[in-house]
Amino acid sequence: MVESVRVQTLSINAIRMLALDAVEQAKSGHAGMPMGMAPSAYVLWTEFLKHNPRDPHWFDRDRFVLSAGHGSMLIYALLHLSGYDLPLEELKRFRQWGSRTPGHPEYHHTVGVETTTGPLGQGISTAVGMALAEKRLAAEFNREGHTIVDHYTYVLASDGDLMEGVSSEASSLAGHLKLGKLIVLYDDNSISIDGSTDLAFTEDVLGRYRAYGWHTVGGVHGEDLEAIRRAIREAQADPRPSIISIKSIIGFGSPLAGHHKAHSDAMGPEKVAATREALGWQYAPFEIPQEVYDDYRRAIPKGEAAQAEWNRRLEAYRHAFPELAAEFHRRMAGELPNGFASSEAGWEQALPSFEPGSKLATRAASGKVLDALAPRMPELLGGSADLTPSNNTKALGMEDFSASNPTGRYIRYGVREHGMGAILNGINLHGGHRAYGGTFLVFSDYMRPAVRLAALMEVPTIFVYTHDSIALGEDGPTHQPVEHLMSLRAIPNLWVIRPADADETAMAWRMALERKNGPTALALTRQALPVFDRSKLASAEEALRGGYVLSEVEDPQALIVATGSEVSLALEAQTALAKEGLRVRVVSLPCWEAFEAQDAQYRSAVLPPHLPTVSVEAGTTLGWERYADRCIGLDRFGASAPYAVVYKELGFTPERVAEAVKSLL
Repeated sequence: MVESVRVQTLSINAIRMLALDAVEQAKSGHAGMPMGMAPSAYVLWTEFLKHNPRDPHWFDRDRFVLSAGHGSMLIYALLHLSGYDLPLEELKRFRQWGSRTPGHPEYHHTVGVETTTGPLGQGISTAVGMALAEKRLAAEFNREGHTIVDHYTYVLASDGDLMEGVSSEASSLAGHLKLGKLIVLYDDNSISIDGSTDLAFTEDVLGRYRAYGWHTVGGVHGEDLEAIRRAIREAQADPRPSIISIKSIIGFGSPLAGHHKAHSDAMGPEKVAATREALGWQYAPFEIPQEVYDDYRRAIPKGEAAQAEWNRRLEAYRHAFPELAAEFHRRMAGELPNGFASSEAGWEQALPSFEPGSKLATRAASGKVLDALAPRMPELLGGSADLTPSNNTKALGMEDFSASNPTGRYIRYGVREHGMGAILNGINLHGGHRAYGGTFLVFSDYMRPAVRLAALMEVPTIFVYTHDSIALGEDGPTHQPVEHLMSLRAIPNLWVIRPADADETAMAWRMALERKNGPTALALTRQALPVFDRSKLASAEEALRGGYVLSEVEDPQALIVATGSEVSLALEAQTALAKEGLRVRVVSLPCWEAFEAQDAQYRSAVLPPHLPTVSVEAGTTLGWERYADRCIGLDRFGASAPYAVVYKELGFTPERVAEAVKSLL
């Protein structure tokens, strides 16, 4: 027993000293939180967390999210010590160019990191999506006597995480949905960068979470391993999501213990030496005794045994339910259903057709696309931030996901745009679903951090943004997006698609669903648009290339390039100019990012540099100079009036477009 306690103490202090040494060597970082939460992390990772360091992507593993991502050395130490492919050399290169130990944990970059964290509140909110995905997949696939989806999502969160509004949004929904396999270890150390949390944060956190419908455990001392064990067991047994308040001491063992100066930055050689002495750590920087490795790496045989047992259950499941098993494997692989990925015919059969010459808002066309795809793609998991009738995001036959109906495929997020964005990312990171969520384009501002992280993580989340311009009309400038299209286009790796008609909308969904290495934002109209007669124009499939010649003329003298609803204006201007003997090509450019991914020869064939070019888009003109000589847009806010009046008064008319073309000739 004495020997066991000694090894536990060594193993806990190994986390502390690896964090301290790495930050000291880098002269940058945050060692305070890892030092304070080392005992909790040790108990969780060695006694509770179901994982296999030899197969970090094993599907039925527990998920661990370090929401307090500034303390990244905590997870790097745990991964290294537990036997993941993260050599000690990488810890020595903490925060250095090319290392696998960046300042904050990054998904895809470091093995074992489940999501990118650092922007506070994002980790815990993304974890809600992971827990939601687990609950839904378990309800969909598990059968009596055959459990193949059964894992927890654990979170280590800080005061800062719980101060951020996004965590409130996501946590409220988690309680409402009774996501019982979500367990949060709350680092309740009462310290933030500025000083004591009492400076700005005196609420009853656990009282707030009880009001959300969570199970709460308070008063767990950060050094009391048995109390930590009891609290986690209690949380596992409760059907509600759980939060455990752990009263840790930031910078434990150092001269700065309990002080806000322990939060970040290197402590300096003298304080590091004093910490070594206080903890009784008799090893050189980055030196770890073998008995510590032996202690942590029990996770390898334990994880391999757990995965082998799961494989046996999966094989039994395959024999008992072969069709379900095949669907489960497809979903886990993230592959589209048979027919879609293998041939053009799959999409042609699945996507709806639209009557040329009819009028349909692209948001309505999007709804019809979802009606057609949902029965063929059971992985589609929809939702809206309390704008379902406006966003057209609920496909026919979709039932609501709820605590009592966990097989439902539609999530009512409530007015929680930011929480929705993070939860969508968590669902898609978890695997097994393709989650999308809707709101108005103007409210993309409320969820921008989650959109940015989706792009950074290369997660294929689909953001459905309707009411995409001043054509929103009477609701006025507060709800009319002006700068939003260009603002979203500024995010690297985010594809922004603004289709011009119903057929392009169908192609937009195809692009989004075929994309695996990044998110897509669909910008859709409130107002009805004409469905183009493709017998006289280019095929809608050309939109898959991001931009294409929609309406060609012989030997064009000029060119009009537009997106979305303004493509119809461009076609009207083309017709008017033709009556004056002027030959003008019209290009639809629904997705700049996909267009820029084409080869230079194709791009210059569509937008020849020598042709005078006018761009038309009902939004800010910033950025259009890359394609156009003259830009018709809106570098001011909109106005409240019927949309046709707003368009006319702000200059979005065929006549103005035609005049702009003539001014260049």
